[in-house]
Amino acid sequence: MQQITDIFFDLDHTLWDFERNSALAFESVLHRNNIDVALPEFLKHYVPLNKWYWEQYRKDLVSQATLRYGRLKDTFDRLGYAVSDEVIHRLSEEYIQELPLNNHLYEGTIELLTYLQPNYRLHIITNGFQSVQDGKLNNSGIGKFFQTVTNSETAGVKKPHPLIFEKAMERAGALPEQSIMIGDCLEADVQGALEVGMNAIFFNEFEVEVPNGITAVTHLSQLKNYF
Repeated sequence: MQQITDIFFDLDHTLWDFERNSALAFESVLHRNNIDVALPEFLKHYVPLNKWYWEQYRKDLVSQATLRYGRLKDTFDRLGYAVSDEVIHRLSEEYIQELPLNNHLYEGTIELLTYLQPNYRLHIITNGFQSVQDGKLNNSGIGKFFQTVTNSETAGVKKPHPLIFEKAMERAGALPEQSIMIGDCLEADVQGALEVGMNAIFFNEFEVEVPNGITAVTHLSQLKNYF
C-alpha cells in the first residue's frame, strides 16, 4: 500500500453502524405513532426487506420513493398489521429525519480515522441520500476527517457504476492506482472499485466466504496492518 495517497470509505455498514442506529430510530418512530408491534419482530422482517429494496435501487429497478414506501408496506404486510398509506408515508418521513440523530459507529472508527488522517487523504463514496448522509457524518463527528464526500444523488449513478468512482477520484484529485476503496459490499464497493483500477479492501463484518484475490478484514482495527 506504499503508493496509496487517497482512501475512500463506504459509510453505512462500514463506519456508521446502520443496523444499530436504524433500530433506535424505529423504536422512537413506532412508539411516537402508537404502532403496536414488537421492535424485534418488526426488524426481523424489515431488515432483509430493506436490503432487498436497496439492491433493487442500486440496479435502478425501483425509485427512491418506492424504496422508502415499499420496505415499510411489505414489512407491515408480513406482520399482518393494517396500516394506511398515509401512516406509512408519515412513518417513512419521520424515520428519515430520526435516522441521523442516532450515531453509533463501528468499534475502532475514530481511532482508525485519527491514525490514517495525517498520512492519507480520506473520502466517502456512498449510495445513500445526500441530506441523510450529511447528517450522519456531521452528527457522528466524523465529517471532519473527510476531504470529499461523493454520493449517488450528485454523481447521478450508484456504486458499482464506474462513473461514481471516477467522479469521486476526480473530485479528490486522485489516481486509480494511488486510491483504495474500503466497504462492506463485494459487488458495489470492492468489484466496483477494482473495475476502475482502484485497490480495494472488503470489510467482512459477518465473515462470509471471500473470493480468491480479495483482501478482507473483519474488524476496522485490522486496517492498520495495511497502512
